[in-house]
Amino acid sequence: MLSAGERPQPAIGKNAAATRAQSSLSHSPAPMWSVQPKPGQVQHIWVVTGPAGCGKSTVGRGLQAALNVPFLEGDDFHSQKNKEKMGSGIPLTDADRWDWLISLRNAAIKALSPSEANNFHPPSGVVVACSALKQKYRDVMRVAAYGTPSVQIHFVYLKLDENALLQRVAARQAHYMKSTMVQSQLQDLEEPKGEWDALTIDAHVPQEQVMREVLEAVRDKLAEYQ
Repeated sequence: MLSAGERPQPAIGKNAAATRAQSSLSHSPAPMWSVQPKPGQVQHIWVVTGPAGCGKSTVGRGLQAALNVPFLEGDDFHSQKNKEKMGSGIPLTDADRWDWLISLRNAAIKALSPSEANNFHPPSGVVVACSALKQKYRDVMRVAAYGTPSVQIHFVYLKLDENALLQRVAARQAHYMKSTMVQSQLQDLEEPKGEWDALTIDAHVPQEQVMREVLEAVRDKLAEYQ
């Protein structure tokens, strides 16, 4: 399987050949606005990634509302066995994650298809909340776009330190993921440095600013395909 560093960016859109995604973005505060891409041939899969507590679900739902596209919560695709393991403080293995990632990837592909839910008009994309901690996990998700030039996949990595993650996870109610799992996730974490289809967002700032920076990064990325 090709890795992120080996796969060239498809030349779609007049600016795509001249521009490659940056592995890290830094944005100044900007006013809130709604990203509304023009209908076109390219559909985008936006995978919001990072360890538990980084804000994947919150950012994912905000991006869903801005883009007016479907949203998939990765936690919903874990098997009951996986949820019980994590709830008991037992880290998931690679073997535990393969079926989960494939199910989530297939659901993302399906969400791009015309259906009664979208009045039989294919959406411009789909937003997925998925930890995707390792590069090989992201490679599993990348298969969704292989051989399909009209589908592009992007990873939005929310970067946050261990102390902040622990505080956020400890404050969550009625969730199977406990704060004791944060350290194991950080041990597994392979930040997407040098991966051309990944955008890194500093999530240490207030949530509203994180959302602004994500929306600005997405807007800039969509502009490459116009």
